[in-house]
This record gives sequence, structure tokens and C-alpha cells, in this order.
Amino acid sequence: MIQRSREGPGAKRPALRIALLAGAMLAAAGGASAQSAAGPVPKPADDSLTTHGVTLYGIVDAGLQYDTHSAPFNDYHPATSTNLVAKDSKSSVLGATSSNLSQSRVGLQGIEALGAGDWYGIFRLETFFNPTTGNISDALKSMVQNNGRALANQTTNLDSSIAGQPFQQAFVGVSSKTFGSITFGRQNTVLADGFSKYDPQGGSQAFSLVGMSGTYAGAGDSEDRRLDNSLKYVEVIGPAHFGAEYKFNGAHGGGSNSAVQVAVGAEYLGASLDAYYSRQWSAISASTLSAAQVATLPAGFSVADSLASTISDNITFAIMGLYNFGAAKLYGAYEHIQYSNPSTPLEAGFDDIGGYKLAYVNNTAFPNDKKLDVYWVGGKYTLMSKLDLTAAYYGIHQNSYGIGANAGCTTNKAGTCSGTENVYSFSADFRFTKRFDIYAGAMYSSVNDGLSNGFIFNTNNLNPTIGFRFRF
Repeated sequence: MIQRSREGPGAKRPALRIALLAGAMLAAAGGASAQSAAGPVPKPADDSLTTHGVTLYGIVDAGLQYDTHSAPFNDYHPATSTNLVAKDSKSSVLGATSSNLSQSRVGLQGIEALGAGDWYGIFRLETFFNPTTGNISDALKSMVQNNGRALANQTTNLDSSIAGQPFQQAFVGVSSKTFGSITFGRQNTVLADGFSKYDPQGGSQAFSLVGMSGTYAGAGDSEDRRLDNSLKYVEVIGPAHFGAEYKFNGAHGGGSNSAVQVAVGAEYLGASLDAYYSRQWSAISASTLSAAQVATLPAGFSVADSLASTISDNITFAIMGLYNFGAAKLYGAYEHIQYSNPSTPLEAGFDDIGGYKLAYVNNTAFPNDKKLDVYWVGGKYTLMSKLDLTAAYYGIHQNSYGIGANAGCTTNKAGTCSGTENVYSFSADFRFTKRFDIYAGAMYSSVNDGLSNGFIFNTNNLNPTIGFRFRF
């Protein structure tokens, strides 16, 4: 089964208004434009929207897309469209889409000298939204909206770490050029940071397999691309760098729903290389409820916030690299994900992210370990300092992990059969100014054998896309 990534109920909109109001107050008090939304908090540039060490930043990205085979677009899903072929990809769709090149967001980040050596206090609050609808992005809402619907009647719905939370990142900590940074809260994993760095398409939802599907940056499950209650350490020593992260499960002992990640790497003479290890316990992959599950929903559960789920323990290894020639950059990566039945099963009623509940839980989906090999290569070339041309190939291979009649199968008769997915993409991004750019591109995806099980309409999709992006 292919696992895909990715606003929130009206009650959550005041949080976005508060963030926007706070940002407007900061802008009125002093400074003017952008800092990166990723990585350590830097000292603000002279033209940044900064006052008293607090900076307002954001991205607004929207465009027009045509999909040859897709479900109707969804107003809450972070990307609006599926972009990649999916089981509900029934027919062609044309419409406005959100966050094609970059996830639309607004945030506040701060840095304050602590008066002891080179130590600083830092924080970040960051909200994701859909500019085409004004909604807080909420992939899990897109799924519950489709509970009980047949594939032919579904709109875009995919699992994700983006579940209508007021803040997709919310962390605080300390940072030092000498000793590194330590942060605690909800934040990207060290593996997800690597995907952002080493994906030639920069995590684009419209043009990248690993940008659109959070399964791979989530070390096997989309909901773990960002981790609640996590402690993260990042250090740079000369050409070498190191990262580690641990997610606390909030329980009295046991390892259910916790995670640990480690990354080591180095940069030298234009080359950069990183290796990653991740271990997750009782990881959650959520899905919509079938019509039969809706009809037999246990007492105490609501169809408006309940989901089905598959639970697994995941082990992931990855190696990623790039070489910077100046105007040109080459990228490559390999990731291996292994799924097994959870050592600590979860029970129905477990509280998932975003306030959603798991009404049906499958703790025995992997009679044999499921193994995914994910790989990509690509290149980016910059013309006249304003135009970036990027091409990439992404591939997935799944082993055969079924038993009985499905043992060793290589066809599409079961989702446990071996299978492949192939994705090709091209994009062009022209920067009119420092803050405003226009882009165009397309991504072609196809699934085969076991990875195409349940695809009753189509097994491929092409998504020509154009759009605009403003960064501040």
C-alpha cells in the first residue's frame, strides 16, 4: 500500500488571526523582509521584519494545476491536489492549488543574547495555511471528510503531520556557535531537515515525490515528519555536523509512539554528505473509514473526527549527498525503510495528532517485514542568477512481504506484493525580485504491481502546474 502525505475547523482560525496580528504589530514597530523558515535562527538582516529580536516571516504560494488523473481538489489538504497518482485518481481536474513550490506559512521567530559567552535564547512559532481558501492546512480533516465514501466519490485526502494544529512548529531553546543548539517542542526531524537540503526540487509538493509524500521524510509514516514533545540537538564543528532528536511519548515507561533519530555528515570543497538513522515505535499511518466501518462505528466515536490506522515499528537508514559546481548542483540519495508489527500495540481510542481519534487500529499488518527502498537523482542549473531549472527522478521499490497465497507475489493482486513507483519532474523558477517569483513545471508518476493494488481507475498522472510565490 502506498502511503501519502498530507486545515482546520473554523474554531482554529483565531490562532492564525493572532499570528497575523502579532506580525503586523511587529512590522509597524520596526524593520522590513525575510529570513529562511528552516535551520538555526540567524541574526536578522537589516531589511527584515524585526523588532526587539523577534522577526515576522512567511511564504504565500498559489497557482493553477491540471491533473490528467486525480480526485477533485480538497480545500483543506495542504497541497489541495494529490499531485501523485492515487487510488481515487478517477479523471482529469483543473483548478487552483496551494503551496506548489513551497508550503505557505506565517511565523514568528526570535533570538536574544543571554549575556554569557555566545549563548542565545531562541524560539519559533509557525502556522501553515492554504492561500486558495484561507483555511488552516489540515490533511486529517481532508480524510475525515471522506469517511464512508466510495473511491469514485472521494476528494483528495492523504495522511500528514499537518493536522490543523495552530502551529506546525512551536519550539524554544538555546543556541551557541560553539556548542550548537538545543530546542524542545514541536519541530521538524533531523531526517526531514536532510530531505529539505538534498531534494533537488526542495521539498516541492507539486514537483517532488518526497516533498508531496511525507512518508519518506517521516521515516516511514507521514505523521512523523514533525514530532511533538521532541528534544533536538544540532552542532557544527568545522566541516562536520551532527544532529540528534528524541520524541517523548508522555507515558509512564514503555516505548509506544516514541522516536529517536541521529544524523552525521560533512561538507568539503562543494561536496556535502549526510547519513541518517531513525527508529520509531508504534508509528501511525492513518486512513479514511470505509462505509462498513462508518456503519459499525463504536459508541463514543464521531465520524467527524475518527480515522482508521495501521501501526508499525519502523527502522530507517539513509544517505544523501550533493555537489555544488556553482551554477550547477547535482543531488542523489538512498533511503531504506523497514516496517514490522509494533512491539507495543495501540488500542482503539488512541488520540492522534490534531485532536483526531483512531477508531479502528491494525497492529498486525506486517506478517513479514515490509521494506521500501527509496532513491532519487537530480540536478539544478541557475541561469543569469534569476532562473533555476531543475530536473529529478524518484523511485520506490517494495518487497513482497505477504504470506500464504500472496507469499513472494510480484503482481498487483495484493498490496503485499512487490512493486515499484517511478516519478519524473521538471520545474523552472524565475525570480523577478528578491521576494517574488513565478514558476512552472510538471511531475509524472506511475505505479506498478503491488504498489498499484487498489488503483481501479488509473495508474499514472501528469500535473502541469504554474504559480506565483511571495516570500517575506
